Amino acid sequence: MTTTTLHKAAAVVTADERPHRRRRGLAPGKRLPAARLAGPLLVLALWAVASAAEALDPAAIPAPWTVVETGAQLWTDGTLITDILTSLQRAASGFAIGLTAGVVLALASGLTRTGEALIDGTVNLNRAIPTLGLIPLFILWLGIGETFKIAIIAIVVYIPIYLNTHAALSGIDNRFVELAEVQGLSKLRFIREIVIPGALPGFFVGLRLGVTGSWLGLVVLEQINATSGLGYMMFQATNYGQSDVILVGLVVYGIFGLVSDSTVRLIERRVLSWRRTLSS
Repeated sequence: MTTTTLHKAAAVVTADERPHRRRRGLAPGKRLPAARLAGPLLVLALWAVASAAEALDPAAIPAPWTVVETGAQLWTDGTLITDILTSLQRAASGFAIGLTAGVVLALASGLTRTGEALIDGTVNLNRAIPTLGLIPLFILWLGIGETFKIAIIAIVVYIPIYLNTHAALSGIDNRFVELAEVQGLSKLRFIREIVIPGALPGFFVGLRLGVTGSWLGLVVLEQINATSGLGYMMFQATNYGQSDVILVGLVVYGIFGLVSDSTVRLIERRVLSWRRTLSS
């Protein structure tokens, strides 16, 4: 009896001392620093190699160093900085209006049935109409100055913010609502402690789409009766066949888009640090 017990104990100890084979993880793995720059840097490297090998027509696609020289010259002349500041002012004004409208409409539609009946269908109808197709009508209403440009950018921004925030509000588990009712939470505490945390992931998705949309709309709008801005600079360069100037504008737009999207991602990670996700 004692011998058998000793053999069993030894077997258990031996089994415990065996190195366990680690299962391969299913998660993407540890986040690499500045990993999102790898793609743009690869494109830049391929562009430089193709230009050095004379595989690209310099008149159509100038070399990267030519674009850098042109950008430095435009910056020194003061042309580029003026156009950048004008574009930033337009994009910021339209984005601020669109952000406010999207959040307010999403809250009104997501928290009340009356608001949903009045707002949701109207916004989806607006979404079905191409926003850039509204340009002629807005020119008739608001004139051809700055106001209509800002209004179009605001529409481009508010639609994705509204849709994603409203979807997040609608997707909040009803059990949390019942729990809040049992706990006797007030309407204000219910919104602060349940609604806002539950809607934040969807809001940030819409915010990223809205930021990108503001730059996309700006490219088109600054080529309509504008006297300054990056789009105007590119439009003028088209008339004179200056492909290097056009690429300078595109590079600046790309940098602004990448920086703004990365900023939103950083804020999202900080605000939603309590979540455990694959991207954490």
